[in-house]
Amino acid sequence: MDCTNIIGEKIKALRTLKEISIDELAERTGLTTDQISRIENNIDIPSLAPLVKIARTLGVRLGTFLDDQTTETGAIICRKGEADDTISFSNNTTDARQHMHYHSLAKSKTDRHMEPFIIDIDANEDSGFSLSGHEGEEFIMVLNGILEINYGKYTYILEQGDTIYYDSIVPHHVHAYQGQPAQILAVIYTPI
Repeated sequence: MDCTNIIGEKIKALRTLKEISIDELAERTGLTTDQISRIENNIDIPSLAPLVKIARTLGVRLGTFLDDQTTETGAIICRKGEADDTISFSNNTTDARQHMHYHSLAKSKTDRHMEPFIIDIDANEDSGFSLSGHEGEEFIMVLNGILEINYGKYTYILEQGDTIYYDSIVPHHVHAYQGQPAQILAVIYTPI
């Protein structure tokens, strides 16, 4: 199941419920009104950084856009194969091409503070990207392939089994090394 269309609808519903105009949401997130409108209308696929900024501005967890259940508060077990549902994102706010597929490992846990994902990164020849930051922290472990992370003025190459933990406020970009496919485990913490 691709939940990308549901994300735009949830953003619009939350923004309307909280009586925040598109102009105000754009100003508070640093996005343009056109970007917000295109995301809400499922024309553009947001990358993770703007989605985090939108969640923070709306006063909700990032997972609010990904949740499909609202009643579970106990321990959550995600068995092999249960995380097959994906949410696909662009890796760039202006690119509508879906090439990062997020498998949520805790979407039934509604009161969570961390967002654990398995992320499949498609092969991608496009080397154009821009760094962006958001509040919070990220932990990544490379499961398959090789990962390149641009973090501030540094570039890190991680191979299978390598991990990185960093403050997300520093502008960064995560992508597969030399356009090859990769798979990572990522745990993202964003304060509300």
